[in-house]
This record gives sequence, C-alpha cells and structure tokens, in this order.
Amino acid sequence: MDKANLIKRFFVALFLVVWIACGPGCAGTSTRESVGEYMDDSIITTKVKAAIFNDPVAKVFQVKVETFKGVVQLSGFVDSAEIATRAVEAARSVGGVKDVINKISVK
Repeated sequence: MDKANLIKRFFVALFLVVWIACGPGCAGTSTRESVGEYMDDSIITTKVKAAIFNDPVAKVFQVKVETFKGVVQLSGFVDSAEIATRAVEAARSVGGVKDVINKISVK
C-alpha cells in the first residue's frame, strides 16, 4: 500500500468517526433545540421584542421575551392589564409564533 492511499484511508476514517460522533448532536430533541431551531427562535424573539416596543400602548422594556421551538413566553412586571394584553397581542402577531405563554404580572 502506497503512502497516498494510506493517507486517504486515514482521512476517510477520521471523517467517519467525527461524523458519527457529532451527527446526532446537531439534531433537536423535545428538550433541546437544533441549531436551525435556535436561530429561528432568536429571530422570533427579536421580532416579538420589536413588536411590543413599537406598540403605542405596550411600549415597555420590562417584558422579558423567551422563545423555545416557536413558543414565546412573556414575563415581567407592567403597570396595567391593558399593557399586558397588548404585549400578548403583539407577540401573537409575529410570524412563526406557535403559541404565547403569558406570565406577565401587573404591579
């Protein structure tokens, strides 16, 4: 066996080992997001924050937004129930949002 063929086999074997070891780590599970889902959720979170801030009534920074697999959770403290309702409506209006969990408390 010549040296070039030996090197080729080494790199093929190395690739297969890395592919087998890392392949399943990229897939999402019920408790962990895949890389693509994480990126999608980051975009949704940013859009929801912008929608809440751009709403003339809700326009608050006190609302924390977290997204997991398209489900948005809103939490924090606001001054009125109307602001909380508008924040939820703003979140629901964003494309890609599957559901909104409202954990906002009124001061």
